Amino acid sequence: MTGAAQQWAHGGMSIGSVLDLLRPDFPDITISKIRFLEAEGLIRPERTPSGYRRFSVADCERLRFVLTAQRDQYLPLKVIKEQLEAIDSGAATLGVREARARARTARPEAGHAVPDDSTGVPRPPRRLGVPPGRVTPDDFEFDQQIRVTRADLLDRAGIDETFLNDLIRANLITPGPAGFFDADAVTLATTAKAMAEFGLEARHLRAFKLAADREAALVAQIAAPIAKSRDAGARARAEETVRELAALSLTLHASLVKASVRNSLGG
Repeated sequence: MTGAAQQWAHGGMSIGSVLDLLRPDFPDITISKIRFLEAEGLIRPERTPSGYRRFSVADCERLRFVLTAQRDQYLPLKVIKEQLEAIDSGAATLGVREARARARTARPEAGHAVPDDSTGVPRPPRRLGVPPGRVTPDDFEFDQQIRVTRADLLDRAGIDETFLNDLIRANLITPGPAGFFDADAVTLATTAKAMAEFGLEARHLRAFKLAADREAALVAQIAAPIAKSRDAGARARAEETVRELAALSLTLHASLVKASVRNSLGG
């Protein structure tokens, strides 16, 4: 049984697992986008007693439907939602046909240029963006079942062995005891590669690692007394505290960096 199948059998998948499941077909998918689609009412995952999302097979299929409609047909969310409502009501074929007809009259065919209203010069169609949001504790829900091989990491991050070895030597990425990596290692390697295009080598990124370690130590210092409590559920509360504080610290860190950069540029 695969990791995804095991999670579905035990009450659904975490948002991180859904992200890993969909990313091969939709590289631009993010946790923020999944949360945005939920807020728009296109998916309705269940919640655990502690408030974390658990996605069913049907939720993942709805997500795939939405993302495919956005990517291949450039449909607005309103039209996609009408299609889903038609499917839910059992009138899927008729509802989808009518929704597509309305979409065609309201927009150019997918892949065709859209005239600019001010200049008349055609411009390529743009995909719907996701408004940036605050980091939430869901972003720190770790999935221990996701294991990435070295070859898969190199392929997914688009890096070579030399670059990966530099990241490992700089202690930015650490393989597990069996030599596997986690999903975060892919994100980290991809980000490091993008920063390398600006001349930042792995050794330059050590400053980010040291800052992250200091923030993590502060969070752990606050959560440790909770974990040591003899009360039932103490460990779960401690883990929840860690996730909440980590999310807040990351949001604070991003805001401070933004303010500092703005000040350094004279803004």
